[in-house]
Amino acid sequence: MLTATYTLVALSVEQANIRVSLQSFQKYVQATLLRQHGMSLNQLEFAYESLNRLYQACHWRKIEMYLIPAIRQATQQADQLLEELGRLNDSALNVIRSLQEQVAKSQRDNEACGEEIAERIDTFCDSMLNRLDKEEKELFNVARTAIGGEEWFAIANQFLLHDAHVAEARRCRGALPAPTEQLLLSEPDDNVIDLVPQLAALPVEVPDDELETPIPVSELQFKRRANSRRAMME
Repeated sequence: MLTATYTLVALSVEQANIRVSLQSFQKYVQATLLRQHGMSLNQLEFAYESLNRLYQACHWRKIEMYLIPAIRQATQQADQLLEELGRLNDSALNVIRSLQEQVAKSQRDNEACGEEIAERIDTFCDSMLNRLDKEEKELFNVARTAIGGEEWFAIANQFLLHDAHVAEARRCRGALPAPTEQLLLSEPDDNVIDLVPQLAALPVEVPDDELETPIPVSELQFKRRANSRRAMME
């Protein structure tokens, strides 16, 4: 059971990092956007991209990639819980989709309501925080009883291989920061909201070419942001 304990501790650390990032971003947005009636397009795009990065960080957690598949294979007792976790994830994803639509709308209207966007971001963060709580309080307990010793060894080995792969990928990129850190190194326009410092430490532990982008930014927006980030890195 030492392997199971090690694995769950590693997952708890990952959960804690994500929780701090979500809570910090939520508090910052509430303090910033709730005090302004209108948002510029640049502010809205930056908020959208930042929220999408948070979603990616949640999506590429080890619990998603390794523990949940192992639970699905080991037992059907967690099916209802996994469905509930999926609904919370869908709720967060719908917020990102709504922000993407708002970006397109603001390109025509040239303004968005800061209070409304803050409420949507609040919904996103609450959904993901509720998911984290359910995973730790309920899913971990299912894992302890449903997964056997050999399976725990296999999961732990996957963790080690994953960490080694990420470390090698970063080394090959010349020790460039993780995608989230690259985003934060880009200085936005003066009227674009700044992200809280804790987000700079939020890892998205997959190589760039493996990142899933569930809600693509338009090609023009993507190129403009990419060129800006590239200029800052150079």
